[in-house]
Amino acid sequence: MNRRKACSVLAVGLIAASLLGAAPALAETVVKVAFPFPETWKPVHAKLAEAFQAKHPDIKIEFLAPYADYEEATQKILRGSMTGDVPDLAWMGLNRQRIFVDKGAAVELTPFIAKEADWEKQGYTGAMMDLGRVNGKVYGIASGISSAIIYYNADLVREVGGDPDNFPTNWDDVIAIGGKIKATGKADGMFIEWDGTGNWLFQNLVFSAGGTMLTADEKDVAFGGKPGVEAASVLAKMVKDGGMPNVDGDTAVQAFLAGKLGMYISSVSDVQDFQANIGDRFVMKTTTFPLIVPEGKIAAGGAAGMMFTKDPAVQAAAWEYLKFAGSAEGSAITVQNSGYMPPNPLAVGKYLVDFYKEHPNQFVSTRQLPILTGWYAFPGENGLKISDVIKDYLGKIVSGELAPDAGVTAMSAEVKALLPN
Repeated sequence: MNRRKACSVLAVGLIAASLLGAAPALAETVVKVAFPFPETWKPVHAKLAEAFQAKHPDIKIEFLAPYADYEEATQKILRGSMTGDVPDLAWMGLNRQRIFVDKGAAVELTPFIAKEADWEKQGYTGAMMDLGRVNGKVYGIASGISSAIIYYNADLVREVGGDPDNFPTNWDDVIAIGGKIKATGKADGMFIEWDGTGNWLFQNLVFSAGGTMLTADEKDVAFGGKPGVEAASVLAKMVKDGGMPNVDGDTAVQAFLAGKLGMYISSVSDVQDFQANIGDRFVMKTTTFPLIVPEGKIAAGGAAGMMFTKDPAVQAAAWEYLKFAGSAEGSAITVQNSGYMPPNPLAVGKYLVDFYKEHPNQFVSTRQLPILTGWYAFPGENGLKISDVIKDYLGKIVSGELAPDAGVTAMSAEVKALLPN
C-alpha cells in the first residue's frame, strides 16, 4: 500500500470513529533507522529508542537490518538513494559523511538547527557540530566519538617485567614489551588494527607523526613523505620486534580475549564488550595511543546520525530522534552502553561523573580529547577505492613483501592517480 493510499484509509477510519463517538487514537510516525557494527551499536540504539519513545509515544523507531561496517553501509545507501530505497536515518562513520553530501543523498540539517532555541546551551557546541559539518553546513549529528587506545593484558605485561600501572608512552618501549611477551611462547605480542574501516589506524599513525593525508588543496598526496614512512615503519617494527602476527583484525580480537595476545590497539568503543568477554580470565587495562612526535594528533573515530528521508512528516520525527541521540542524555546512554566518548560536553558533568570513576578503562580515552583531529575522507568518486588501495599496501608491509619506504612510495603513487583532476 503506498503512502497516499494509506493516508486515505486512515482518514476514512478517523471519520468513521468520529461518527460513532469514539476518540481517534493518536497517529504514530515510524522512523526507520539503520546502523553498522551491530555488536557496538545495537545495544546503544536499543537503549536510545527505549528512552526516546518514552518521551515521544507518537514516534516509533523501527530498526532495519544492520550493516556489517561503514563501507557496506555507504555502498548500499548510495545505491538505494537512486531509487528512494534508503533508511530515514543512518549512523555513518565520521569519514563517510562527505560522500553522501557530494552525491546529494544526505539532507542538510542546518535548517532544523536554526529553529532550535538555545542550541549551544544544550551542549551542541561548535566543536560537536564540526564533526558533522561538510562544506560549511551540518549534515550529521555525532552521538558517539572514539579515539585509538592500547588494550593490554596486565598479567602478561607483569610477567615480562613491565609495570601495568605505568605503561610506556612511546612506541619503542611498547613494542619491546610485545617482543618479550612473544618470547615467552605463551602469546603473540601485539596487534594494531591496520585492516580496519577507513584506514583509521593508519591515519592515526600518520597524524601522530605530524602528517596529513592530502595537501591542503586536496590535489596531491601528503602522506608520501617522512610522516607516512615513519607511520609505516612503526607498523613494520611491530611485526619484526613486537611479536605482531600476520592475521586479520577479527582473528586478533579473539586471540586477545582468549589471553593469547598481549596488546590490541584499536578504538575505545569496544572496551565494554571486551571486558564482558574477558571476565576474570585476566586483568585488562587500557592506555593512550603513543604519539610519534610531541605535536602529533590522532583521528577522531565514531559515527554521526544522518538524515536521508525526503518526507517532511518523517523528517520532523527523525529530527527529534537525531537530536535526542546527540543530547547530553543521549550521549550518556551511548557511553554507558558502549566504549564511546560523549560528543556533547554536558553529558560528563550531568550524567557520567560516577560512571567514569567506576570505569577507568573507558575514561582513559578522554585524556586524548585535546589532540583529536578529523578522520579524513578522500574526495571524489574513488574515495572508497582509495581506502582499499591503502589497505592492500598496508597488508604488503605487514607481510614483509614491501619495506615501509617502498610501500608508502607505491601507495602514494596509486592514490594520487585516483584523486580528482
